[in-house]
Amino acid sequence: MNHSLDSAIASSIEGSIWSVGRNAIEAVALPVPMGALCQIRRRHLSPIPAEVIGFAGSITLLAPLDGAEGISPGDRVRLVESSITIPVGPEMLGRVFDAAGCSIDDLPQPIAAARVALDAAPLSAMQRPPITQVLTTGVRAIDGLLTLGRGQRVGIFAGSGVGKSTLLGMMSRGTDADVIVIGLVGERGREVQEYLQRELDPETRKRCVTIVATSDQPALRRVQAAMAATAVAEYFRDSGQHVLLMMDSVTRFAMAQREIGLAAGEAPTTRGYPPSVFSMLPRLVERSGIGPTGSITGIYTVLVEGDDTNEPISDALRGLLDGHFVLSRKIAHQGRYPAVDILSSLSRLQNHLVDPTHIQHCQVIRNLLSSYAENEDMITIGAYPRGSNPTVDRAIVQLPAINQYLGQSSREVASWQSATEGLKQLAVTPSPTNG
Repeated sequence: MNHSLDSAIASSIEGSIWSVGRNAIEAVALPVPMGALCQIRRRHLSPIPAEVIGFAGSITLLAPLDGAEGISPGDRVRLVESSITIPVGPEMLGRVFDAAGCSIDDLPQPIAAARVALDAAPLSAMQRPPITQVLTTGVRAIDGLLTLGRGQRVGIFAGSGVGKSTLLGMMSRGTDADVIVIGLVGERGREVQEYLQRELDPETRKRCVTIVATSDQPALRRVQAAMAATAVAEYFRDSGQHVLLMMDSVTRFAMAQREIGLAAGEAPTTRGYPPSVFSMLPRLVERSGIGPTGSITGIYTVLVEGDDTNEPISDALRGLLDGHFVLSRKIAHQGRYPAVDILSSLSRLQNHLVDPTHIQHCQVIRNLLSSYAENEDMITIGAYPRGSNPTVDRAIVQLPAINQYLGQSSREVASWQSATEGLKQLAVTPSPTNG
C-alpha cells in the first residue's frame, strides 16, 4: 500500500530536458533528490532511465543509464524512485545479472524475495563483532602466509596479465564461504563469458551470483554494478550466510565515478580524479564486513598502472582495506603462479586468526625470503661467499622448496591442513651445516 502510494506520488513529479551534453543532461522544474531514478520520455523512442548526479542552481543534472541517443530539449522527465533499489532473493544463485538486477543469461527473471537499496549505509561500527574465524581459500600462499578471516576486506594489487582473474577463480573454487558474489565492473564483453566458463566449475556456479557491467556501458551502469554486487552480498549476509564478495575491479569503479564527477562539474584533483571518487571508495568497501548473523569477506582487485602501486586509487585503498596481496610481474615471468609477492603483501588480521606457532612459521619463511632478496644480485653472479651468513645459506638451499609451496596449479585446491603442514615443514627444516 505504501509502495503504491510512493509510486503514485513519484510519477506525479515531472520536469523537462533543458540541454543535452556528451556526459550529462540538464533538466529544469524537476524537484528530486540526489541519487533519484528518473525516466526520460524520448519523443520517437522508448523511455530510458537516468540518475540524478548533481545540481547547478535550479538545474538538475542527470546521467542516462543506457546512452543519450534520441534525447532532445523539451523531452519530459519524471521521477520513478527517490532512491534506487534492486530485486534480490535466493533464486539469484547460479545466475548472471546486470546492474539493475535483470537477468542476462537467457533464463527467466527469478522471483524476488525483497527489494534492497542500491547504495545502502554500512553497518554501524558497534554492530560489527570482532573477526575471529578463518576463511579458507584453497590457495596455499594465502591460507599459509596471508591468512584471511570471515568479514575481512583485502585488495589484490596487480598490473595487467599477471594472473588476478585466475587467482580469483582459484579462490572461488576453494573457499568455504556459503555464497559467492562476483562483480565484474568494466570488463571487456568477450571476457565475461570466458571467465564464467573457464574459472567457475558447475558446482561453484550453483552458489554464485554474478553482476556484470561491461566497459562499453555508461559510467553510471559500471558504478551501479559495484553497488549492486555489494547489495546482493548484504542480502545474503543478513540472511545468516557467509559471503565471499569478489569485485573485479574497484579501479574501473573509480574510473567510472571519475567520469560522473567530472560531468557533474567537479574539479579534478590527483591525476584527474575528482573528490567524489575518494568519498565513494570508503562507502563501497565499508559495506563489506562481519555482521550480527553473517559476514561479507571482500576481495577487491586493484589495477596498478605501469605496476605503480602508489598511484592514487591504490594508495587510497591500502589505507581502507584490511590487507593487500601484491601480484608480481617478476614472479609471473619466473613461471610461479599465483604470482603473490609475499614480502610486499599483508593480511592485517592474520595474527588474530591463527595460533602463535603458525605465526612463528610465517616469520621464519618471510625472514628467509627477505634474506634471499637482499642478497639476490650477489647470489646470481656467484659473488656471495657461502658460509658468511647462516640465514642466507639456508635461504639459498630452501628457496626451491618455498617456491614449490607457494606455486600451485590453477585447478588444485589445497586443504587448510596441507597448507599449514607444508608451512611447518619448511619452517622447521634445519639450517645447512657448514662444511
